[in-house]
Amino acid sequence: MIKQESNFPTKKCLTYLVIVGLAMLSAVNYHLFVFPNKFAPSGLNGLCTMVQYVLGINVGYLNLLINIPLAFIVFRKVSKVIAIRSTVYVIGFSLSLIVLDYIDISAFAYSTPNGTSTILGPLVAGIINGASYSLLIKACASTGGTDFVATLVRKKHAEMNFMWIVFSLNTFVAIISYFVYGYHLEPVLLCILYSFMSSIVSDKVIKSGRSAIRFEIITDYAQPLSQEIITKLHHSATLVPGKGMYSGHETNILVCIINKTQIPVLSGIIAHYPRTFAVMSSVTEVMGNFKHMNPDGTESNIFLDTGDGSAV
Repeated sequence: MIKQESNFPTKKCLTYLVIVGLAMLSAVNYHLFVFPNKFAPSGLNGLCTMVQYVLGINVGYLNLLINIPLAFIVFRKVSKVIAIRSTVYVIGFSLSLIVLDYIDISAFAYSTPNGTSTILGPLVAGIINGASYSLLIKACASTGGTDFVATLVRKKHAEMNFMWIVFSLNTFVAIISYFVYGYHLEPVLLCILYSFMSSIVSDKVIKSGRSAIRFEIITDYAQPLSQEIITKLHHSATLVPGKGMYSGHETNILVCIINKTQIPVLSGIIAHYPRTFAVMSSVTEVMGNFKHMNPDGTESNIFLDTGDGSAV
C-alpha cells in the first residue's frame, strides 16, 4: 500500500523545516571540510565543485542551474512529492552556499597545508553527508543531482539497479577529478573515501530503525509466555504447533520479532519457564503496516511526514 501525504499540517511543516536545516548543514559541511581540502565529492555536486575550483563559479549557482530542470522532469514523470521536497533541499543548499561566501568561517575549517591527515576532511564530510542523506530519504526527499538522474533512468529502465547507476556516475566524477586537481591521485582517493563513508553511514542510519531480532521460542507454556511478551514488550507472537522428532513430544513454537534493546527483557522472561529455549537471529528489515509503539505501550508519533514514498 502506497503511503499518502499526511493530513497533519504541523508534521508537514516540521518535515520541510528539517529538509531546509539539512540543506544548511550540508552547505556548512562543504565550506568546512570539502572546499578547503581540494577534492570533489560524489555526484553532480562533485562536478560543480570542480567547475568552481577551475572557473571560480559558486557551486550554489551551478547546483540550481543543473537541478531545477531535472526536478521539473522528475515532477512530471516520477513523483511530485519527491520533486518538490528535493527542490526545497536544493534551493536551501544553494542559497546557503552563496550566503556563506560572504561569511568568513575559515577559522573553523579543517585543512592541512603540509598534507598531513588529509583524509580526515573527506572522512568527516562523508559522515555528515551520509547522516543527512538518510534523514532526507525518511522525509521522502533527496539531494537532487545524481539521485534525480538515477531515478529518471530507472523509471525508463526498471531492470537497472539504482545503486549501480549512482556508482557509475560517482566513478566518472572520481576519474575526472584526477585531471582537474593537477593530475594527482590523492583527490581521486579522497572522493572515493567520501563516497564510501557517505554510503556506509546513510545505510546504517536508514536500516537502524528497521532492523530487529527474530526469536523462535520452543516451549510448553505458549499461553502465559506470550501474555508476558504482549504485556512487557508490547509485541505479539505467532504460535506454530511443533513436534520434537527425537522424543515425539508435542510442543509449541512462538515466533516473535522484537527490537534489539528488548533482548535482555525477553531473555529474562524465557528463563522463568522450564524446558523452554529460543533461537535468535538478526532481521535486516521488517516491512508492513505496523503501529510504532513506545516502551510504555502507547503508540508513538512518526517524526517526519513520509509523503507518498513512490520512489523511495
